Amino acid sequence: MTIMSKYVEMTHDQVIDACKKYMNDKQVAFVEKAYEFANKAHAGQKRASGQPYIIHPTQVAGTLATLGLDPDTVAAGFLHDTVEDTPVTNDELKEKFGEDVAFIVDGVTKLNKYEYKSHQEFLAENHRKMLIAMAKDLRVIMVKLADRLHNMHTLQHLRPDKQRRIASETMDIYAPLADRLGIGTIKWELEDMSFHYLNPEAYYRIVNLMDVKRSQREKYIADTIKTLKKTLDELGIKYEIYGRPKHIYSIYKKMVNKHKDFDEIYDLLAVRVIVKNVRDCYAVLGAVHTEWKPMPGRFKDYIAMPKVNGYQSLHTTIIGPGGRPLEIQIRTEAMHQVAEYGVAAHWAYKRGNFTGVQETTSGEKLDMVREILELKDETKDAGEFMKSVKSDIFSDRVYVFTPKGEVYELPKGSVTLDFAYAIHTQVGSHAVGAKVNNKLVPLDYKLRNGDVIEIMTQTNAAPSRDWVDIVKTSRARNKIRRYFRGQDREDSIEHGQQMVADMLREEGLAPKEFMDKEHIEKLLDHFNYHTEDELYAAVGFGDLSAQAVVNRLTVDLRREDEKQKQKEREEKILNSGQQSIHEEQPKKNSNSTMKVKHKNGVMIQGVSDLMLHLAKCCNPVPGDKIIGYVTKGRGVTIHRADCRNITKEAEEQGRLIDVEWENVEENSVQSFNANIEVFGYNRSNLLSDVINKLNSLTKNINNISGKVNEDNIAHIYVTVAVSNSSQLDEILSKLCDIPDVYETKRSDN
Repeated sequence: MTIMSKYVEMTHDQVIDACKKYMNDKQVAFVEKAYEFANKAHAGQKRASGQPYIIHPTQVAGTLATLGLDPDTVAAGFLHDTVEDTPVTNDELKEKFGEDVAFIVDGVTKLNKYEYKSHQEFLAENHRKMLIAMAKDLRVIMVKLADRLHNMHTLQHLRPDKQRRIASETMDIYAPLADRLGIGTIKWELEDMSFHYLNPEAYYRIVNLMDVKRSQREKYIADTIKTLKKTLDELGIKYEIYGRPKHIYSIYKKMVNKHKDFDEIYDLLAVRVIVKNVRDCYAVLGAVHTEWKPMPGRFKDYIAMPKVNGYQSLHTTIIGPGGRPLEIQIRTEAMHQVAEYGVAAHWAYKRGNFTGVQETTSGEKLDMVREILELKDETKDAGEFMKSVKSDIFSDRVYVFTPKGEVYELPKGSVTLDFAYAIHTQVGSHAVGAKVNNKLVPLDYKLRNGDVIEIMTQTNAAPSRDWVDIVKTSRARNKIRRYFRGQDREDSIEHGQQMVADMLREEGLAPKEFMDKEHIEKLLDHFNYHTEDELYAAVGFGDLSAQAVVNRLTVDLRREDEKQKQKEREEKILNSGQQSIHEEQPKKNSNSTMKVKHKNGVMIQGVSDLMLHLAKCCNPVPGDKIIGYVTKGRGVTIHRADCRNITKEAEEQGRLIDVEWENVEENSVQSFNANIEVFGYNRSNLLSDVINKLNSLTKNINNISGKVNEDNIAHIYVTVAVSNSSQLDEILSKLCDIPDVYETKRSDN
């Protein structure tokens, strides 16, 4: 059963061959130079899969070359991880490869984690940095999308929690970015792969439903194409025609959002027709509607009214052979290139001279770029910026018109007041009402596709404070806030200053030590404000969080605290080891940490004469990171460090002690129980395949059971004996090689 297209890695030679198809010799040599530099910089590094690290930048560069991007972008694909993961500096890249390559690499390079108090803040700042760099040069996001694409194809080598985190980030940020840039070929892959990790049961349920009647659908498509070819041949036009695969995540979204069963998804079956020009598109449409009856309300003309990302095509759903619905898409070759490759299809090149594109072919600035630059100016806090990006730019869209027929695109859920501010700030600020389709409506009327909107204004009208809660878009909300910020500036400054001071006090710090001139100047530079009053006014009005300001003020203090804590930990370990003089003579390791040998292959630092037990709740095995839990009268119980039964309260009570395995490889004669869960699409012989695979990997299967849910997903529980975590990891990996098994994991039960 095929669940996703098999990813084929490109070799270095294949990437260079792809470049030679559209670059001159000098440009190819430039790209080759970038590869040689990256290969040397990453020498000796390996990825989680165990492969040499250079394979990853090679795939990134290969994707960019396949899209036909300029030499600087492909070179940046090879070099994109050098600054982050090697001693190479951005200045070095600028000197060797030019400012453009250095800017692109810097745009995709993560920030320093030590500067941020939480992982969420760190991620938000990274995304903000990347998007702002993208707004200056779209090639930044092209490299990042290619980078994320390969990371998703190799996600199986990471821990399940990391898989889900990365898949979630991909679904929230990168797939919508690919969509807004019109790069369908990357968008669909990112969505399907993310869906596979985020909701594997729903993913395989749809795969199962698609497979059940696959042969019938293929015959149906073939019969339709045969009839349509005969009709189009009579028109005397040149065309290509083929069946279009439906993507798994798009099926899921329609089933959930429209509350439909699988069999009710009309465009599950689809045929695509590619012709030479727009006139032929409409000729084919006429021929299709002559041959079959169209379904009412299922025709969309994206040629006359393109999507904001440049997508153009005719979509019609007809009642095809046997009375079954069938979607037919009709577009020109140029439209198809834009649909598949988006902004990459606009990359201009002639005789080897490339220019990076920030504009559409019509010469208009990409709406998304304009919106990001506006949000950058309106929101100083990274978390607020990303929240605004997701709600304003990545959300579903609604298309409305002015009375003159101009098209405006707004996030789904927008109201007439959002539309007013989208036209102009003054129109929004002086709005008193609206007409939609010639009928009076309030300013909180929710817009629908195709609405024709006229905003009514009065020169003496002004915004109301409750408008902030009415509007959907961050753009409108920020414009309203800016108006009142001007009205209440003095109060906002005082309130913002007080908020920062109070938060510092809550953390046990003296405000006057951190709110001095030196600290404030660093803040102004970081948050891009000109004066101290501007900064505090932004905090007071809610444009910038007091927490973000305090985090930045205390970054140096947190670094020093962490260094001191590390020093204290080392001294504590050393002292505890020296105090255990009644133990057998301890051995001193390279870190000067005193260690004591105990049974079961566990060493306890500075503790003697204690009974040891391996916890049944998490079944630790040699190689796991472990922690000791001291229980009165029962000695020490050894848990996995990530065991859910190790609570914060236990740490606060001083019941936890540092433990680690002694020489894992020497313990291979011992066996330890480990619980495994196997998930897969249920079929004949699945259980026997799992058992056979386990028998080839371990001598003892101590327990095995399973169940099948209503979606035909099998859930198998196994307890096996292993000698260490490496053997367990190998078992989990090999079980995933069994056809129709989509996930294996270690269980805490």
